[in-house]
Amino acid sequence: MVLPRRWVVERSFSWLIRARRLARDYETRIDSAEAMAWWAASIPATRRLARSGVPAPRRVKRSAA
Repeated sequence: MVLPRRWVVERSFSWLIRARRLARDYETRIDSAEAMAWWAASIPATRRLARSGVPAPRRVKRSAA
């Protein structure tokens, strides 16, 4: 049974999906799509290595008023 490790995979996918460009595959070239996936994966890795203690910036929705 693989369930104890399932959260690791789901967490990794959620980090990748946070890179909005990866939410849909708009790239026409495979090497470009692969580069975007590497870029998105490098952000959490470098944050973890730096251990700056500063949380990732979140987008704040503004009202339409």
